[in-house]
Amino acid sequence: MEQKIAFITGGNRGLGFQTALDLGQNKESDIKVVIGSRDKTQGEQALARLRAADVAADMIQFDITRPADYQAAYDYFDSNYARLDILVNNAGIAGGAFPGEGPEHRAADVPMDLLRKVFETNFFAQVELTEKLLPLIKKSPAGRIVNLSSILGSLKLHADPNSPIYHAKSFAYDASKTALNAFTVHLAYELRDTKIKVNSAHPGWVKTDMGGQSAPMDLSDGGKTSAALATLPDDGPTGGYFHMGKPLPW
Repeated sequence: MEQKIAFITGGNRGLGFQTALDLGQNKESDIKVVIGSRDKTQGEQALARLRAADVAADMIQFDITRPADYQAAYDYFDSNYARLDILVNNAGIAGGAFPGEGPEHRAADVPMDLLRKVFETNFFAQVELTEKLLPLIKKSPAGRIVNLSSILGSLKLHADPNSPIYHAKSFAYDASKTALNAFTVHLAYELRDTKIKVNSAHPGWVKTDMGGQSAPMDLSDGGKTSAALATLPDDGPTGGYFHMGKPLPW
């Protein structure tokens, strides 16, 4: 079986790094992970940690907010592998501390510059990068696209007073993940007659720089959903929204 090539944005730390580790240590699949890191030094340090864990890995300097880096990423994968098997759209920002209060979390007076910044990073950049790399993913025998979403993107759960996230609202972040979920549904529909699968992943509330230390899940569990969706079998789902193998309501 030919080695699979995976690209994980924001793969130098947190959930991205854990996903890279989980994919690279998957004994059932031969996967080379390429992590994208805004900071070259931090990326090289993460790469050294992956290789020390016996993971086949590489690193490219990549900033999701720099469209010029999308072409550089395309050129890297095209020239080295002529395809891309797995894309994990992991990079993103919170727009405010979790849990927290303040205008960045409210719909009534959210600062427009903050809302645009969060959407640029968490939605528009994800769409643009995926569109740029899609020709390479189409060259894969069975491409996989994983959009790192959040349960906080679920409109159904936010509207339900009895749901666990009813009071956990952060408008800019939540809305950007709802939009990303829409991208998952629409792209999966457009690719329904191919072997490419597109899904949204909720990693859980994990102890990361974004999630904070009060989060109930350890980082070691945070990459499991993304890694599972990145290695789905041919009969696996597409156009879904999952956490630990279980579907979430949109």
